[in-house]
Amino acid sequence: MQKIGIIQTAFIGDVVLSTALLESLHEKYPTATIDIVVRKGNEALFAQHPFINNVIIWDKQQAKYANWIKVLKQLRAQQYDVLINVQRYAATGLWTAFAKAMVTIGFDKNPFSFLFTHKIKHEAMQTGLHEIQKNHALIQLLEEDIPLCNPKLYPSASDFEKVKSFQSQPYICIAPASVWYTKQFPIDQWVQFLNTLDYNGNVYIIGGPGDRKIGDQIVNAIAANARIKNRVVNVAGQFNFLSSAAMQKGAVLNYVNDSAPMHFASAVNAPVVAIYCSTIPDFGYGPLSEQSFIVQTEKELSCKPCGIHGKKACPLAHFNCAMCIQMEQLYAPLLQMTQH
Repeated sequence: MQKIGIIQTAFIGDVVLSTALLESLHEKYPTATIDIVVRKGNEALFAQHPFINNVIIWDKQQAKYANWIKVLKQLRAQQYDVLINVQRYAATGLWTAFAKAMVTIGFDKNPFSFLFTHKIKHEAMQTGLHEIQKNHALIQLLEEDIPLCNPKLYPSASDFEKVKSFQSQPYICIAPASVWYTKQFPIDQWVQFLNTLDYNGNVYIIGGPGDRKIGDQIVNAIAANARIKNRVVNVAGQFNFLSSAAMQKGAVLNYVNDSAPMHFASAVNAPVVAIYCSTIPDFGYGPLSEQSFIVQTEKELSCKPCGIHGKKACPLAHFNCAMCIQMEQLYAPLLQMTQH
């Protein structure tokens, strides 16, 4: 096995989870060259990666179809021994089928899987299998003893240096934002949590540039609380992906939604509290860190879960899956971590 390609052009959390395949393949085939195809923007995850040979970038925003052809040409030029498609979309299926790879593997739900040399059944939601286990099925047919690994990111020394000045004393991180409203713990709840939090360290609000606004809203809402206001700092948008992961790695605890920061924490084995509102861990996207805590309402709700990916608003307009989460559920993991 000399040349391996992996295709994963989905959103960033899915790409982070797919790094588990990179780890497994590298462990089994340490001399093989491994390439990965990602959408433009996600290539930063693999800066200075120790064993990724080439990151092929699909720019979907500018000249989408011309760039699709460009990616196909790059794939064909490599003549992979194995090309693995983690996605179930037609565009990636066509790449897989016509890349001139010796072996092509993908999920049966891809509309062009009939053109692959091997297609693998994609297990349904709520089977108890984590997404990394479902993805691992794609490579198990190569050899039975390929190890199942956790996802992993590799922040560089410069990434750690960028966050060093924030780490002079113990701190926790909060990643309050999510693409979907029903997967996002409400701002008022975050504010209540911080206002009543019994913790003497700093609190850093993390996220991308687009999350800066929600961070400011939280900081402004606690401005009257002299006890904590100077220790809550909004750093959303200040760090790149890998520096954010470095920030999470050094935290006493990371509070996250069911979203990308949870997978970042898993990929650097950072302690994490994953807050589930409308979704559930059984969908297969739970935290993988050694010290992981899951928080969700203890109230039986017939409407939860209301969807796999979350929604723009609560369909029943009450959002009880979030509002019924108790503050004590959030305090308990921090108490456990600080008593060690």
